[in-house]
Amino acid sequence: MSGSNHTNTSFFLTGIPGLEAVHVWFSVPLCAMYVATLAGNSLILWVVKVEPALHQPMYYFLSMLAMTDLGLSASTLPTMLIIYMLGLREVALDTCLAQLFFIHSFSIMESSVLLTMAFDRFVAISNPLRYGTILTSPRIAIVGLAILVRSISLHIPAPIMLKKLPYCRSHLLSHSYCLHPDVMKLACADTHINSAYGLFVVLSTLGVDSVLIVLSYVLILQTVLTIASKAERLKALNTCVSHICSVLLFYTPMIGLSMIHRFGKQASPCSRILLSYLHFLTPPVLNPVVYTIKTKQIRQRMLRLFWSGKTVVRDTQGH
Repeated sequence: MSGSNHTNTSFFLTGIPGLEAVHVWFSVPLCAMYVATLAGNSLILWVVKVEPALHQPMYYFLSMLAMTDLGLSASTLPTMLIIYMLGLREVALDTCLAQLFFIHSFSIMESSVLLTMAFDRFVAISNPLRYGTILTSPRIAIVGLAILVRSISLHIPAPIMLKKLPYCRSHLLSHSYCLHPDVMKLACADTHINSAYGLFVVLSTLGVDSVLIVLSYVLILQTVLTIASKAERLKALNTCVSHICSVLLFYTPMIGLSMIHRFGKQASPCSRILLSYLHFLTPPVLNPVVYTIKTKQIRQRMLRLFWSGKTVVRDTQGH
């Protein structure tokens, strides 16, 4: 395809099939989720920044998770809101490729952060006396940089390879945002290289990360079982609850979506779309809630900060 044809290429995003008449009502919960994501993750970042007691490895990794969730929401929700609020479904090729790059990059970042948080819990439980010396601030910064480089470098080739493909079939995408497999299947050229590269990226990131997370918890469980006191065992496991919830929120819908794509050929488009929404939208919304409820230090700091803020306001009004 010529360069001019590429310039004029555009795709059409999909809402929920069969419910186009009430699409505008779906914008209400989507807006609420977007606001909740921004507020919750921004609050986590703010609390960790202003509270010196939270300047510890666990909360640094939590801040990374919050930033990743903000990036993932900013990559997916805007086009969804445009579809449901304004009914605008057309998206230019370059815009589509940029969106899929950021969506997949932030997804890999989230998986990588969850893996580092699993390692953090393993070190904290198996070697608590050396926890601070193993996970120093410079090492955490290096880990964060490695996560960033890994996620971006692995996905730079994807939009470049898709840009070179001709698109002469229907330009209707299956989701409310651009994804690599969804765009690739609309090409009218051989996509075996693109497909192989996509599979390599998924297996070398999400696949490896999930296996290592499971392995980390096997080692954590072995360590916990060696603790004599039942109360201490429960206390150690309780520090992992928030992270386990975040892992399940991220990986469960993704596995379900993958199973439907491969084995559920008769599944309705709505089920695929809803699972996709669960995969991309629920972790950014619920991760701050989970960590606020299950992490005593964060909950106490938030209550203290809000309570002190109310006290300042009352004192000012009193004077």
